[in-house]
Amino acid sequence: MYLLLDIGNTHTHAGLANHDGILDQIDLPTLAWKNASMPFLLQGFCQGRIIEQAAFCSVVPQASEQAREMLTRLWKKPPFELTCQTLWKIGIDYPIPSSVGADRLANAIALAHCYGFPSVAIDFGTAVTFDIVNAAGNYAGGIIAPGLATMTTYLHEKTAQLPCIEIWEMPSVVGKSTADAMRIGAVHGYRGLIKELIKEIKNEFQLEHLPFIATGGYSRMISEKIPDITSVDPELTLKGLLQALLHARS
Repeated sequence: MYLLLDIGNTHTHAGLANHDGILDQIDLPTLAWKNASMPFLLQGFCQGRIIEQAAFCSVVPQASEQAREMLTRLWKKPPFELTCQTLWKIGIDYPIPSSVGADRLANAIALAHCYGFPSVAIDFGTAVTFDIVNAAGNYAGGIIAPGLATMTTYLHEKTAQLPCIEIWEMPSVVGKSTADAMRIGAVHGYRGLIKELIKEIKNEFQLEHLPFIATGGYSRMISEKIPDITSVDPELTLKGLLQALLHARS
């Protein structure tokens, strides 16, 4: 059994896997690395199952340091860490490979392994990222934009009267309250952003039929009305991390 951790700015996505794939997963608060509760949360998630090795990818440097120490202490073996130097399946066509977020590399590995190339991952997290694996099988770069929740939180924090809202699909495009008006602007406006970026990527690569694979917190809701998104894969990042780990162990 392998323990997989995708450490993001807001959530740490934890998964249990074997050679065949992801068996179980849970979202934990990344803040738990800072307040020292993560060991208890992970041990509760693993429920006494034997962990052959842990692996992680992280975009939070402080949490990365804590993960290396804690995972080694708990499972008596240094964890595998995905970086630009521990890649598998893909190359990197990028000026400074070390500047690419490890979660984005994991998504690119999963694209190449599960969906072939060229293909594009759209990860709806704290930021929304587009990551492209080109026809040569190389990570070719991508796009970073504010995440859906980040946009609405910013509106709340920078205005006097706009509330902090939960986000869901509205049945009408005319809001009858401030909160509903914000939800409509967020969801419909965000789809417009995603559609425009998809169009520009297809134009750039001169490909009419290009697989776009969505993952992350709001992926299913946003993807529902975007036909160009060919698949929603909630486990995409963990799948890429698993493949890199299995290759490193082989």
